[in-house]
Amino acid sequence: MSEFNNDWKLNLRYGKTSTTFTHVTILAEGVVGKLQDGFSCRPGQAFMGMKAWVPSDDEAVDMIRSIGGQIGFDVSGKIEIYHTDPQEPPSESPSAYDIMFTPFD
Repeated sequence: MSEFNNDWKLNLRYGKTSTTFTHVTILAEGVVGKLQDGFSCRPGQAFMGMKAWVPSDDEAVDMIRSIGGQIGFDVSGKIEIYHTDPQEPPSESPSAYDIMFTPFD
């Protein structure tokens, strides 16, 4: 494993590497339908959360709507964006990870 892979957070923090993307955590209120394989949540109202590397907050909104729609979640309520510390390194293009659902009544 390369030194970058071991120390990517430090390299990013201290400018040894850079990215044009910002790291965010996105939370969206909506409705779970039939989810794609690999995801689980009972059907009905839920929050979808995910972490992402994005070029802008507007792109983060588009990303959660698009990814949600592809996996069986319809964003129908408020979307919140938080600038957070990453858990995975940035890639060459916008990317998302740690997609989770929390149902509510």
